[in-house]
Amino acid sequence: MAQVNPAAALANIWKTTELKDKILFTFICLVLYRLGSHVTVPGVDVVALTDFFANQGRGGGLLGLYDLFVGGGLSRATVFALGIMPYISSSIFVQIAGAVLPQVDKMQKEEEGRKRLNQWTRYITVGLAIVQAWGFALFTESLQGAVLNPGLGFKIQMVLFLTTGAVFVMWLGEQITERGIGNGASLIIFFSIVERFWPGIFNTFRYVNTGATNVVKLLVLGVLMIAVVAGVIAITVAARKVPIQIPQRTMARGRMREAAKNYIPLRINSAGVMPIIFAQSVIVVPGAIAQFSGNPVARDIADHFQPGSVWYFLCSAILIVFFTYFYTSIIFNPVDISDNLKKQGGFIPGVKPGAKTTEYIDEVMSRITLPGAIFLTFIALLPVFIADQINVPFRFGGTSLLIVVGVALDTITNMNQHLLLRKYDGFMKRGGRVRYRGGAGASVGGY
Repeated sequence: MAQVNPAAALANIWKTTELKDKILFTFICLVLYRLGSHVTVPGVDVVALTDFFANQGRGGGLLGLYDLFVGGGLSRATVFALGIMPYISSSIFVQIAGAVLPQVDKMQKEEEGRKRLNQWTRYITVGLAIVQAWGFALFTESLQGAVLNPGLGFKIQMVLFLTTGAVFVMWLGEQITERGIGNGASLIIFFSIVERFWPGIFNTFRYVNTGATNVVKLLVLGVLMIAVVAGVIAITVAARKVPIQIPQRTMARGRMREAAKNYIPLRINSAGVMPIIFAQSVIVVPGAIAQFSGNPVARDIADHFQPGSVWYFLCSAILIVFFTYFYTSIIFNPVDISDNLKKQGGFIPGVKPGAKTTEYIDEVMSRITLPGAIFLTFIALLPVFIADQINVPFRFGGTSLLIVVGVALDTITNMNQHLLLRKYDGFMKRGGRVRYRGGAGASVGGY
């Protein structure tokens, strides 16, 4: 199967007016987000705040991890300091509610119900942003010299600026999802993480020059990052191919001939990077609120979940596995696949159509999701542990690499679909078929 020239694929983007407009719109939204991430809230001494984060050591703990996902806005007290995290946290809450409450689950299946749930998500985002903004105001006041005029007026001002910023970022994310290319929330986190590359690279070279680390350790970390990227790509395209037969026959010189065999590709990691983002939100947001508050007990509890601690690794692993299954159950419906297959007259060899097919697909999906979730957890947490041992000046571990690589692959896939629908060559194999690990074959449309 012929390879596609990447330069030609890029040229085809500008021939596709709709795709070009989507990319430009997404780019403008992301530029607005990055501009707002450099506008400081009035009344805060940024130098004192950045000194605090710098003195926290490599990574900066939970606050440093939160700061990574908002592109450094927290350490600079910008109007977008909360970033997209309140919106993601509220989305998690609504989706979990749909899994445990039948009324919410019913609403998720109806058009009007989904609109109402989206509105609820926005309201929860505003409430959560207010709580986090108030906590951040208390936190900055607790730092000596960080606030010029502390008091109730400063707290109200901080809540107003940060909540407005969080709502605007939420709106930008929704606009990218609806009118741009890719998932808006994921792209915002993607660019927030990527922006931190260059300071980390420059600081690493300074560490080498001062002897804090050596070139050999740096090469080990580089090889590890390349391995993580390769692992992410491998697990993204890996799939279990379930063979199916459709009793369609064609005429060939007067003889009846069976149609080509097809299969349903069940991806090992159908959830993509969302389990990582969800897990980090669950760990970071409550921990950040505890750190923001002046309650010493809450801060002590949050200290036990600092990145690099045993409890952090344990909770991250459990949450990643949980959200992998949870998010897969949301986006993957074996009942719909079984019904579509039955409508086409197809069947899985040795399995009865209908309920038995649904049970079989669900069982296969449950089995292949477990190794995918474990592998996802492994490559998310192992680089963090090794980076601590190597002593590098930034916490850019497997979680960040997973998000960056995963979001990039999803965005390229969306662009590829737009090109193929308009008869252009995309970024993948000619014909638009992704060659899943395990052999060649043609996947059934819609699966």
